[in-house]
Amino acid sequence: MDLPEFIRMLRKHWLVIAILTMLGTGAGLAYAMVATPSYTATANVFVSTTGAQDVTDLATGNTFTQQRVKTYTGLVKTVFVLEPVIDELELGVTVPGLRAQVSASAPANTTAIDVTATDPDPETAAALATATARSLIDTVESIETTDPQEGSPVRLTLVQPAEVPLYPASPKKSLDLALGLLVGLALGVAYAVLRSSLDTRIRGERDLKKITTSPVLGGIVVDPKARQRPLIVHEDAMSPRAECFRTLRTNLQFLEAERVERSFVITSSVPSEGKSTTAANLAITLADAGAKVLLVDADLRKPKMAKYMGIESSVGLTDVLIGRIEFEDAVQQWGAGDLYLLPSGSIPPNPSELLGSSLMGTLIEMLDAEYDIVLYDAPPLLPVTDAAVLAKLVGGTLLIVSAGTTHRHQLETAITSLETVGAPLSGIVLTRVPTKGPDAYGYGSYGYSYGDPTTPETRGKRRGSRRTRDTHEAEAEDDAAEAPDAEAGEARASGSDEPDAPPADGTPAPETEPEPDLEAEVEPAPDPEPAPEAEVDRDPAPEAETESRAAARARAGGRDA
Repeated sequence: MDLPEFIRMLRKHWLVIAILTMLGTGAGLAYAMVATPSYTATANVFVSTTGAQDVTDLATGNTFTQQRVKTYTGLVKTVFVLEPVIDELELGVTVPGLRAQVSASAPANTTAIDVTATDPDPETAAALATATARSLIDTVESIETTDPQEGSPVRLTLVQPAEVPLYPASPKKSLDLALGLLVGLALGVAYAVLRSSLDTRIRGERDLKKITTSPVLGGIVVDPKARQRPLIVHEDAMSPRAECFRTLRTNLQFLEAERVERSFVITSSVPSEGKSTTAANLAITLADAGAKVLLVDADLRKPKMAKYMGIESSVGLTDVLIGRIEFEDAVQQWGAGDLYLLPSGSIPPNPSELLGSSLMGTLIEMLDAEYDIVLYDAPPLLPVTDAAVLAKLVGGTLLIVSAGTTHRHQLETAITSLETVGAPLSGIVLTRVPTKGPDAYGYGSYGYSYGDPTTPETRGKRRGSRRTRDTHEAEAEDDAAEAPDAEAGEARASGSDEPDAPPADGTPAPETEPEPDLEAEVEPAPDPEPAPEAEVDRDPAPEAETESRAAARARAGGRDA
């Protein structure tokens, strides 16, 4: 298992891993909360020899004591050491019970002994460690003393009595939480690995590549309402599932370009993998692209094509093969395009023999010559041999594989059955592919959506953009309307107050008719009404324009006079 596959496995089972990790962490926390606190106290005993005269004697005695220390640590749990402790402290326990509470250790290359005692009460733990150390000293001296006059050659000294601990040695909440988390995580990963190893179902394109080298032509995303609307291309052409069929149509057009005949048998390994709906939707998309398509219902055991397409199925393929009716009378046109259907007709008692007969081969040659693309909806490969026999005559096979349903051994057996009869496998189509998660594949996994373009969110955005666009257009129209007036005002304001002078050659100047608005305003106009308060703060530019217009009117009146 490589790293990408391992990460994919973790993504697939992340929920179980997270639950087990939380359960492990909770178990560690629960243990830390309910466990009885335990305190640990340690007393230190120093071991030395007596009677050393020089440095050589000290070195020899040090080596001797280091060897003896290993023996003395084992005496701590003996009856000779623990019984005096029980009597001294008046403990209500036996020697085996006390043995589980005390221990001794000797640091490497030292002549010291650490006597440790554990108890739920910190003061009892300290007293128990100190009493055990003293009892060990007495026991060793009694054992090592062979001559009462010379005494023991080894001396044990209590150099550090046990101190009362302030904090419990266990439980440690942080450690218990970390341990519970790691245990839960390990269990979750182990479950994911075991589940993935035992799961033989085909989940996606990666599993297909491990079985066959045939190309994967496309993936059809899962649709919960597939049974209610099998012809998704016809009923909801803008859905992601319909787009998957159009992608399949494109890939099919480039498949086996050197092959003249464009005929394919559409089959599957086991029933209920979506071969019939795939054949119907693919035929519709091919016809929408302008091809002359014939869809033949070659499932002579459980035909479904007539039910999906809504056509009459009383006569069809079997009637044509036995000569009961001509092909032109059995074929039916579907819709307004060049899509034609040939239903199965009467169900014969020998479907395999009929599909593999020479009559069927002759019919296939005739259909290849008359139609651009011919699709044959055949039964599954594992239950019967009809599809394998027909695929050998047709020369092309599209194998439908349902993601999450078809097992690896089923697909391997189906491919083997095609290879046995010499039928070529043109490609594989995955159906019921999830649109999310690690097993997502195809068009739907890229996040394209063909939902209703007039959703509340888009409506609000479009209304806002439309209002903004209308406002901008209105402002642009106002600016365009004011521009000529402003230019005219500027021209009039820049002119002279005197009448126009005649040309220098003495010819009278041509009379020009005043503009209609100027003629109407030759007579003195009444005093204008005072402007409302709301218009007091207008820009000075319009006032200058009004003055220039008044001057122009005055000049026009002088010329008329």
